[in-house]
Amino acid sequence: MLINVITIFPEIFESFLNTSILKRAIDKKIVEINLHNPRDFTSDKHKTVDEPPYGGGGGMVLKIEPIVKCLEKISKKRRRVKKILLTPSGKIFTQHKAFELSKEKNIVFICGHYEGIDERIKYFIDEEISIGDYVLTGGEIPAMVIIDSVVRLLPGVLGNPNSIKFESFVNGKLDFPHYTRPADFRGYKVPGVLLSGNHEKIKKWREKEALKRTKLRKPYLLEETEV
Repeated sequence: MLINVITIFPEIFESFLNTSILKRAIDKKIVEINLHNPRDFTSDKHKTVDEPPYGGGGGMVLKIEPIVKCLEKISKKRRRVKKILLTPSGKIFTQHKAFELSKEKNIVFICGHYEGIDERIKYFIDEEISIGDYVLTGGEIPAMVIIDSVVRLLPGVLGNPNSIKFESFVNGKLDFPHYTRPADFRGYKVPGVLLSGNHEKIKKWREKEALKRTKLRKPYLLEETEV
């Protein structure tokens, strides 16, 4: 997979791309991630990427020209590129969407900032995505959230490929509780069934606990599955 990120603050991604599972995925060449700064596509000496909005009001708006020029350079000679704008007004990101994006070969994430990007950007993108109904200072954190969620689904990234089959949100339920040593910590004990060695009983217990946790914490997941 090839991922390109358009951001006016590429330095934010430095530690993110050089840590843990994502770094291993990059080193194994399962994914390639490139950062692009719109300032490199400006024509004035100050490398201006933002302007006051037409009609007045507070804040600044990212200019469309340098971002589109950057998009065009990225997309040049590529048959299909999924172009995604990260914005609070986008469709909420879900695990289902993560699986969908993991099938793409080329993705571009555009990170908004300030009051957003000139509305005409909608004519040059495929989709708008939000990671929640709240406002952040920019689209860099949402980009990292989605990249992390998607890349871990790619074949060969996780040590045990079966682990993603039983995670939260798969099959419309949350994950079951997990325990490890010690079996007794300050009087709080691991459920006996997990120590029994009876794999059939353990399986049934996990299914029951996953359903109970989902009903208690996110019952709407079950409702969506029924629909």
